Amino acid sequence: MIWNISEHKVGTEELAHLEMVGAIVYQLTRNLTPAQIQEAGFSDYFVDHTTGVYPQAASGTPFSAATFAVTGDPVADLNEDLAAEQKARLSYDNILRFADDPDVAEPIKFLREREIVHYQRFGEANQSR
Repeated sequence: MIWNISEHKVGTEELAHLEMVGAIVYQLTRNLTPAQIQEAGFSDYFVDHTTGVYPQAASGTPFSAATFAVTGDPVADLNEDLAAEQKARLSYDNILRFADDPDVAEPIKFLREREIVHYQRFGEANQSR
C-alpha cells in the first residue's frame, strides 16, 4: 500500500511537469500569426488544436496512458521509474539546446533538476530494497 501511495504522489508531480511545459508552449504560441504558424511548420498541429496545448511527443505521437510501464512488481517498476527519469532529463537537455529565451530555459532547468533528484531518490530506494 505504501508503494502505491508513493507512486501516486510521483505521478501527480510528473503531471505537474507536463502542466508547466504546456503553459510554456501556450505562452510561446498564443499570439502567433498565420504566417508565423506556417513558417514554423506548425500548421498541421494548428488545424487540429489551434494554439491549445495537446500533449504529444516531438514526433507527433499523442500522450497515452499506454506509455506507463507498470507491472505491479515494485522492483521492476522502480527500475522503470529510474529509466523514465533519465529519459525525461534527456528531453529537457534537448529542449535546452534550442531554448534561447530565459523565460523558457529557467523553468526547463528547474524541471530537469527535479528529474535528477527523482532519479537519485529512486536509486536510493532501489539500493535499500
